[in-house]
Amino acid sequence: MKIVDISEFYSPTSGGVRTYVEAKFRVADHLGHRLTVIAPGPEDRVETRGAGKLVWVKSPLIPFDKNYHMFWSKQPVWRILDAEAPDFIEGSSPWRGGWIAGTWPGTTPRALFMHADPVAVYPQTFLGNIFSPKQIDSAFGWFWSYLRNLNSRFDGTIVAGAWLARRFAGHGLKHLHTVPFGVDTALFSVARRNEKIRCEMLRWCGLGPEATLLVTVGRHHPEKRIGLLIDAVTLAQQTRPVGLVIMGDGMSHDSVRHKAARAIHIHVAGRVDDRPRLATMMASADALFHGSTAETFGFVAAEALACGTPVIVPEAGGAGDIAAPAYAQTYAPGNARKAADAIIRFAERDRITLSTCAREASARIGTIDHHFEKLFSLYEQMRCSPSMNLATSSASGILHRDRVFQ
Repeated sequence: MKIVDISEFYSPTSGGVRTYVEAKFRVADHLGHRLTVIAPGPEDRVETRGAGKLVWVKSPLIPFDKNYHMFWSKQPVWRILDAEAPDFIEGSSPWRGGWIAGTWPGTTPRALFMHADPVAVYPQTFLGNIFSPKQIDSAFGWFWSYLRNLNSRFDGTIVAGAWLARRFAGHGLKHLHTVPFGVDTALFSVARRNEKIRCEMLRWCGLGPEATLLVTVGRHHPEKRIGLLIDAVTLAQQTRPVGLVIMGDGMSHDSVRHKAARAIHIHVAGRVDDRPRLATMMASADALFHGSTAETFGFVAAEALACGTPVIVPEAGGAGDIAAPAYAQTYAPGNARKAADAIIRFAERDRITLSTCAREASARIGTIDHHFEKLFSLYEQMRCSPSMNLATSSASGILHRDRVFQ
């Protein structure tokens, strides 16, 4: 099958999306599919990826983040689609890239992949302390109307979490399919735990081995709520010694560094491009500390579990969806005091037992290869059987199909 993915947020410097797309190329090649990824970049350029290719389309920078460009004119992308004549098209965002994919005048079957909940990423992040989630959803009714319109232009919409499929269905989206992500278990493994690395990270924080070591990993963006994590660790330090190592980079990196500099026992490690080293650092921590509620699937949380590392996460979003009491502590989203209490409760538990349960949970999540195998299989079904996307009525009367692959 010849697949074209219009990937709006692929960047050679963006860790999560880049890692996902490179794995997609690898699995597509292995399964005999030919994958072309179209991405906005600084110049028109083509790079080979096995039997596939990455096609850069010259596009302007996003004003607030120099790591990303944004599609502007639809014509260059449409010309590539015309030339490629794909069997299937994927739009990887609800913004300009998704609109270009959905409105291309060809008859090729296509799917929209929603990698996040945009209302949770922005409005609920910035306004969550003022208004309730229901009030925010109501205020952004215009966006849900736009998303329903976009959804209608695709043969199906893919999400990685059943919780998000239910949320989107509640706002009128149809033809929803759930294909959970997975983890690179060859890289993220409990075998990488290293006590010397743990002690080294605690020294970065000015602490000894008796302290609790937390790590947080991800791009530095307001939706990750890293400032809240710093506040929570500061509160927890009133009860016991706790250190936090912050890994990542992004648009809010400077503010993260400034806030961390005013706190104690917090170290900003920056972006860790060496993936094996990142996995070793995650495996050597006592727990992963996470703040975002806007992710479809808790990628970083799942990678931590594969390392045997317990998690402290909000009780919402993708990370909250995969959390369970046996290996996680949860807290009310956006509440630093509740997050600090979760840290203290975690520190009182037996870490070896938590780690064992984390590994058992990871085995149920599956691998990233399995995710792509199911995704490409779904695309083949959608290409060959358009009727599979007819909406069905649920018991609650919401028209959708929540198709889960596990």
